[in-house]
Amino acid sequence: MSEIKSMIAKQLDALLSNENNNISNMANASALLMQGMKDISWAGFYLYEKQNDELILGPFQGKVACVHIKNGRGVCGTALKEQKTKRVKNVNEFPDHIACDSDSKSEIVIPIMKDGKNFGVLDIDAPILNRFSIEDENILREFVKVFINHLNIDKV
Repeated sequence: MSEIKSMIAKQLDALLSNENNNISNMANASALLMQGMKDISWAGFYLYEKQNDELILGPFQGKVACVHIKNGRGVCGTALKEQKTKRVKNVNEFPDHIACDSDSKSEIVIPIMKDGKNFGVLDIDAPILNRFSIEDENILREFVKVFINHLNIDKV
């Protein structure tokens, strides 16, 4: 990944400085990912709803998406349940994959937690197989750390 792409976390930090509205911050973070990453088709957030133990669609950039994902289902629900990043080379080989977009071929999902509370996940899809490298994963995990630093947990 080029030096410019490794700067995406710093760009996010500058973009979110002095802004504490979670919805606005997720919208801008999604837009930044869509502008800054090549060969992706969807970038956005699913938010955890404790009362239904599910993820609900949040701000995103891309095609229409599934609205409800049960905790433990699909790539997003599995990442949430296990609290581990999921980097999937071929979504069609992932058990219980939820095909919101039939053009999606690979996916990366990073769980978001702050102060012991599940916030949700960052989800990025690509229309090509094996799109996400370990380098991408590391950069996106740093991106999520920056997002968490700006996350207003009182509004969760």
